[in-house]
Amino acid sequence: MTVELVLQAGGATDVGKRRTNNEDTVLVRSDLGLYLVADGAGGHNAGDVASALCARSMANYFGATIRTTHESGEFNRFGIANGARRLSAAVLKANRDILEISRSSQLHRGMGTTVVAACFSPRSGLMHVAHVGDSRCYRLRAGHLELLTNDHSLLTDVMEQRPELDDQVLAKLPKNVVTRALGMDTELRVSIRSHAVVEGDRYLLCSDGLSGPVSAPEIATALSRDASPDEIVERLLTLANDAGGPDNIAALVLQCQGGHTHAMPVGDVPPPPAALFGEPGDFDSERADPELLILGIEDLDISKGTDGASDGLLEALGDLLGQRS
Repeated sequence: MTVELVLQAGGATDVGKRRTNNEDTVLVRSDLGLYLVADGAGGHNAGDVASALCARSMANYFGATIRTTHESGEFNRFGIANGARRLSAAVLKANRDILEISRSSQLHRGMGTTVVAACFSPRSGLMHVAHVGDSRCYRLRAGHLELLTNDHSLLTDVMEQRPELDDQVLAKLPKNVVTRALGMDTELRVSIRSHAVVEGDRYLLCSDGLSGPVSAPEIATALSRDASPDEIVERLLTLANDAGGPDNIAALVLQCQGGHTHAMPVGDVPPPPAALFGEPGDFDSERADPELLILGIEDLDISKGTDGASDGLLEALGDLLGQRS
């Protein structure tokens, strides 16, 4: 059943007070149901080109897949939302386009961008959010501000893999290093989640030029204002500049009117067909698959001690801390 929900959107960028070039891009395409913020990689060549190309590539992908989207169901047979898959595919397409330009033009070599994007599925009332890098998505619901994304940053990776590191070591880590971005490599992992939209929700997509200098309470207060999305965006840009405007600033606000009166479980979909698991009579106790498979564990060499996937990170940390000591 289609959810009767109206989205109002407003977005803008600002160069800030310390940059001479604006490398942030905001895209508002209500006709496609696509909204995004892209932050061109600071210090790299043509970051503004990368962020603009990301927005254009994703919009083109959404435009080219409108028909197939309407013809397909809201969920595939595995219970995965097709809207989320579409958004992730659009980000990956943008990554390929940025890499192609970067590798074919010396002028644009090394360019990259982060991105946070959202799209709404009216048939399920879900908001799909995809991100790469440290551009963020916040949600204000019933006065409570929630961060819906998790930065792909050096500090996050360290906390996931080496939480026991001393605070003195953590303090030496640069705060502006992202570990994922479009334009870095052909292999890109896109983080994506789906959220049930409730009437009155407000979503904020922003670059780190806003989330860095402006505190969460200030963001919550701005989003709580009785104002239009454009007015809220203007207020947020002002807050970032009042805090010194250390970077380019991008903000996009989505106001949700109508829709569900309370959140519904995102996974509330029919179970996959029994054919995927075989018929009950096909069960063979001697050849039964294990209840849980851990990818790659059969290749793990215990004799090598505790060394594992974090080795590369530790080496990079050692080099980095050595350079900064």
